[in-house]
Order: sequence, then C-alpha cells, then structure tokens
Amino acid sequence: MSAEEKKSTQPLRIIPIFTVMLAGGFVAFLNQTVINVALPPIMNSFKVSADTANWLSTIFLLTNGIVIPITAFLMQRFTTRQLFLFSMGIFSIGTIICAVAPAFSVILVGRVVQAIGAGILFPLITNVIFTIFPIERRGFAMGIFGVALNFAPAIGPTWAGWMIQTYSWHVMFYVIAPIAFIDFILAIFFVKNVTETSRPKLDVLGVILSTIGFGGLLYAFSIAGTKGWGDPEIVTLFIIGGVSLILFVWRQLTVDYPILEFRIFKYKMFSLTTLINVIITMAMFSGMILTPIYMQNVHGFSPMEAGLLLLPGGVVMGVMSPITGKLFDRYGARWLAIIGLAITIITTYGLTKLQTNTAFSYVLWVYTIRMFGISLLMMPIFTAGLNDLGISLNKYGTAMINTLRMVAGAVGLAFFVSIMTNQGKSHFQSIMSQNHISPTDKVHMAMAVKQGTVMGINDAFMVATYLTILAFILAFFIRTGKNAKEGEVANQRRGIRKVPGSHSTI
Repeated sequence: MSAEEKKSTQPLRIIPIFTVMLAGGFVAFLNQTVINVALPPIMNSFKVSADTANWLSTIFLLTNGIVIPITAFLMQRFTTRQLFLFSMGIFSIGTIICAVAPAFSVILVGRVVQAIGAGILFPLITNVIFTIFPIERRGFAMGIFGVALNFAPAIGPTWAGWMIQTYSWHVMFYVIAPIAFIDFILAIFFVKNVTETSRPKLDVLGVILSTIGFGGLLYAFSIAGTKGWGDPEIVTLFIIGGVSLILFVWRQLTVDYPILEFRIFKYKMFSLTTLINVIITMAMFSGMILTPIYMQNVHGFSPMEAGLLLLPGGVVMGVMSPITGKLFDRYGARWLAIIGLAITIITTYGLTKLQTNTAFSYVLWVYTIRMFGISLLMMPIFTAGLNDLGISLNKYGTAMINTLRMVAGAVGLAFFVSIMTNQGKSHFQSIMSQNHISPTDKVHMAMAVKQGTVMGINDAFMVATYLTILAFILAFFIRTGKNAKEGEVANQRRGIRKVPGSHSTI
C-alpha cells in the first residue's frame, strides 16, 4: 500500500481506536473517584480503622508514582495495542479482586493491580492522540478526552454513594469490572498500533531511585496532614525521598535512555505551561477536598449530598472540554488561560467568604463557575506545552506532566488540608478564649469548632487564591498564535533521538 493510500485510510482507523481508548480512560477515571465514598462501609465490613482503610487510596497513589514515570520507556518498548490491552486487562483483574475481596489485605492487592493498569492509561491515550491527530485538530481531540476525564470524577462520588446505599460497596466494583472487560474485548478488534517501537535499555537504577523518590514524597505528603509536618516519620520520608529524587534527576541527565527526560524543560513553552498546570492542579484540588469537608462537617450533609454539590461543576467541565478544544485549535492557549484564570481567581476568592450558615446555592454556584474557569485552561495549556515538543518527544512530555500533576495533586491535598487543620485549631482556640467558653459547655464548644473549621477553610482558599494569581501572571507569557510551534528536536540529544533500527507500527 502506498503512503498516500495509508494516509487516506487513517481517518477510518482513528474513530474506533479513539473511542475504545476513551471508554477505557473513562472507566479507569471513574474507579479513582469512587473509593473515598466507599471507605466507611469498607471499614465496617473488614473492621479496620480509618488510617488503615486510607491505605486503599495511598497505595493506589504510590503505585501510580512508580508506574507513571516509566511510561515513556514502555511506550518506546511496546506497541500501542500491547500496552492498552495490558493496562485494561490488568485493571479488569484488579477490579475483580476488589469486588470479591474476602479480607482487607485482598482488596489492598486489588488496588495495587488496578493502579498498575490505570497508571499507564492516561499517558498512553495522550500519546496516541498526539500521534493520530494533526496539530490543528489536537485541541479538539484532547477536549473530547477531557469529557471522560471530567465526567468520571463528576458522577463518580454521587453514583458510588447511591450504589453503596442501595446495594453494597462490592456491587460498585462488580459494575466497573465488566465494563472494563468489555472494553478490553473491543480493544482486541479495534485498537491498532500507531507508534514507533524500539528496544531501549531500561535504567534499573533510575527506576529504583524514582520509586524511592516519588514514592517517599507522595507517601509523606499523603499522611502529613494527619501526623503533622514535624513528625519524625514524615521528616525522614521527606529527606530520603528528596535525596533519592535529586539523585534520580542527576541520573536521568547522564544516561542515554532516561526514564524521564528532564532536558525537555529547555523548551520554554513546555516549561511555562507545565508550571501553570502544576499550580492549577494544586488549586483545583483545594476546591475538591475543602468543599465536601465544609458541606459535611459544618452543614451536616451526607457524602452523597456533598457529591451532588460537586456534580454540576464536573458536568460543566465535561461539556466545555470539546468546546474549549475547538477554541484552542482556533485561537491558541494564551487568552483561554488568561480568561479562565481570571474567573478562577474571582470564584476562589468567593470561597474565602464562607460562613457557618452560607446558603447551599451560593457554594454550588461559586464552585460550578470556578470549575467552568478551570475548564477553559486545563486542556489548552496541557496541549500547548506538548505541541512545543513535537511527536518524537511527546512520550517524555506526557510522562513528565502526568508525574508532576500526580505529585501536585498529592501536595495540594496535604497542603490545603494542613492549612485548614492548623488554622482551624488556631481559630478555635481564639474563639474559646475570646468568648470565655468553658470546655464543659458542649453546645458553645461545638459551635466554636464549626466556626474555627470554616475560618480554617477560608484561609486555605485564600492561599489557593494567591496561587491562582501567580498562574494568572504567568499566563501572559504564553506564546501567542494558534498553536505553539511543533518542535521536532529528536536529534538534539542521543538519549532522545530516533533509535537506529526502530520501526513504525502504524
């Protein structure tokens, strides 16, 4: 078949590949958002403490921290089809293990297996989008992908809450497992190989340093909010993780085939958009964690009702994703980012004005409009940064961005919860002292706790506002034009050039 004939048949192959991979991404993202709602019934079922049950979230995060950094190597070594089938197959097996788990240790193993599959999916799908879509269509394609990315977290908590209240947490996994397995079957028939493969050498020492570095830091951040930043275990984890991460970066700058390619940060557009992405990820997590805490701990709503509060914002992000993608393809990322960040600043500041009796409708509208602002900028800056690298470096860019976003999410959760907790305690003590409330006065003390919690949440949102302002200033430096130039720079460094003998599998 001639090159022209191959090109003419390409559009016919894009739709089924993209659709099947999109469905796989959706079910994996859905799975990630439901576990927090299921923790209380899982605790009751296996008679474990909250700290023990929280390992279901922590172990997933830690496994992602090991898997995501090596996805660039995996995408070089294995074909698109092999990787997607592996990721969906292992995710399906992990979900079944969770569903049938007779003991807590078994469901913990299931979460690890799930995380191995899910950790590969997002970088893989992003890399495929940048391979099969031309640069002028990538914004729209990433927008469609954003529908899965945003709808899953939007409906996940509410759906899981209803499923658990109506049936049980086991049924939740029993629903996810067959959907994932059906997608695996469809992938056998429809997913084709669209990337080039080679046989790069795996940097084993780099994997070890990456595992210790990212794993140590992620675990430290995940438990710092409860144990305290000065706890000896936390300090030790930060030291070990930090030193390992420094050695990992040094190692990646000296080997021919790095796991994470740090030299891509010499591309200014990629570096700038990645920095904005990290800041906004932290700021976004502030709303996702603090708003449900406010609604449940202060207003007394159930987890399902709190999930319903987040639902419209997630739906807005899902609806806006393809629209934003179209706008990006036409106008570029700069003004979308500026407008989106301006909206995010105003609405985040609006969440610093919460009171113990703030109306549900106020929180709902401000949070939803905030998510609308974030929807205008997340995918555009992500796409603009990767466009600056070009196809040959895209696998490194997706691995890097997803690793940093994962770290930013963990840091954001721990950071804002820590601010809320520490400031809340300080405000509580001040209220007790100023109003001369006795510890035996349970009624007024409970009111002081609520007031202190709200004031702590407001302080955390104020810090998120400052972070968003920083991102807003940085957005003015995004290069103008429809798209950042697509730099083909694979021959600039031995470790990231096209490997002799590599072959296309399109």
